[in-house]
Amino acid sequence: MTRGSAEQPDAVDLFLEQWRRELPGVDATPMAVFGRLHRSFVRYQTLINEVFEQHGINMAAFDVLTALRRSGPPYRRTSGELAAVSLVSSGGVTLRVDRLEAAGLVVRERDADDRRVVYARLTDRGLDLVERVAEAHFANERGMLEGLSEAERQRLGRLLSKLERSLENAERARVTT
Repeated sequence: MTRGSAEQPDAVDLFLEQWRRELPGVDATPMAVFGRLHRSFVRYQTLINEVFEQHGINMAAFDVLTALRRSGPPYRRTSGELAAVSLVSSGGVTLRVDRLEAAGLVVRERDADDRRVVYARLTDRGLDLVERVAEAHFANERGMLEGLSEAERQRLGRLLSKLERSLENAERARVTT
């Protein structure tokens, strides 16, 4: 068997065995999912950050730029709308937009009918950048998934969606207790 194959024990298998030995009465089996998810995410972040750094941005900037690009012409959204499609508060979005505006990638525009409403809009430079970075980013992600068949990718995507719903339910349960 080759090193790193799915059939070989990995670090998480070792951790689980150690917990079974050291605290046999404690069910550490969730680590089989969350330990691997965490370790995969750390590796994923490293690999995607390389692409972002090559283009002079970070994940936070990419998040806002892609949200604006996905909105379609005229590529603009309010801070509240941007916050709704990310895991960041509207205050956090404002900080990100400040930085993107200073870099010339977005501009702020007031709504013509309600001057209290302010939009962040992609500039031509921002539009060009986000399209180049998106192309490189998705190619990078495709490369990260080469060890999985198409059917495995689809199944994993469905399972991760189900996991996210389970986590959302756990959050709601904590709020109501």
